[in-house]
Amino acid sequence: MRYLMRTDPPVDRTTVRWVVDVAVVVLALAGSLPNLLHGHYRPPAVAIPVLIAVAAPLIVRRIYPLPVFAWVLLAAAAAGLWNKHVIAGLAVLIALYTVALIRSRREALVAAAVLEVVIIAATIKEGGTGWWYDSILVSGFVAAALGLGLYAATRRAYLAELQERALRLEYERDQQGALAAAAERDRIAREMHDIVAHHLTVMVALSEGAIAATATAPERGIEVMRSVSATGRRALVDTRRLLGVLKQSGSEDPQDALQPVPDLAELDVLLERIRAAGLPTSLEVHGAAAAVPAGIQLTVYRLVQEALTNTLKHGGPEARASVRLRYLPGELRVDVDDDGAGASASAPVGVGRGLSGMQERVHAYGGDVHSGPGRAGGWHVSARLRLDESDLT
Repeated sequence: MRYLMRTDPPVDRTTVRWVVDVAVVVLALAGSLPNLLHGHYRPPAVAIPVLIAVAAPLIVRRIYPLPVFAWVLLAAAAAGLWNKHVIAGLAVLIALYTVALIRSRREALVAAAVLEVVIIAATIKEGGTGWWYDSILVSGFVAAALGLGLYAATRRAYLAELQERALRLEYERDQQGALAAAAERDRIAREMHDIVAHHLTVMVALSEGAIAATATAPERGIEVMRSVSATGRRALVDTRRLLGVLKQSGSEDPQDALQPVPDLAELDVLLERIRAAGLPTSLEVHGAAAAVPAGIQLTVYRLVQEALTNTLKHGGPEARASVRLRYLPGELRVDVDDDGAGASASAPVGVGRGLSGMQERVHAYGGDVHSGPGRAGGWHVSARLRLDESDLT
């Protein structure tokens, strides 16, 4: 029953297709008239209706290609047996072409083989001893119809594959764009967290110090408030530079837009701000500083910044911190320790986006990061970053 299934439902057919199929029927009839009106032969009155009955089903050849081919072949053979002048060869070739175009290659070859058997039988009956010459000639037309149908089917499949591939590539492009946008949002969120959390924590610590100093040393309180103001301006500059990635404004200072991202050279400046906020911090560097990629330098800077910011938040007023960088073959070790109350604080260090941001940054460079209570108390943050970029590809 699958041979009777529709391949081109009538509801999906356009007016142009119907007009083309009617024109094909007219062409098939016109191709049969020369044999019917050859010489002084006078065809019977029913010859034209017979030819119409043979070729008319070609109107629905796209809908039922195999049934139409079977009807046209059987009807043409019967008409030829009835009257040798009633030859609907063009209609049969059109039906075969349609089968090769729409149905599978196997079905097209079977249809062509059946047609060849009918042709050989007809030429033997009508051609006598020269039947083989007529068979070869007619078989050439059959091969041409079959070849054209298969070629058109292959070309149609190729064009469909190109369209599908174009749609798939467009979908993948949109998907990659969405993934890139999500990754950029995450990056900006990490940067905003590191910048805002650090500067606000420093400003809170400085403000508390200013309040405490104002009662006994007003000049010291004024100096501390100047540090608060400087830290706020630095926060605004960093935030403006980060948001400039999303939208550049012509009124912005070009120097701010071109300001480089923090690197290891700015660790001293960072530690000065931390010390000014009331957290004594030391820096130790072991080993020769190799050529560290800019991305890793930013990661180390943000890691130290986040760890010291958490110490300011949770370490308590008497806390002290130390930062240690160790350059080893192919890797960089970073350790940040404090002796504060972070391990016993009600809001443990690293809870929230800070720890996940540090982990994402370090993992991006094939490293790892650990944080937890130190052996002698306080809080300990340790990270290992690989400096051999060839191993990361």
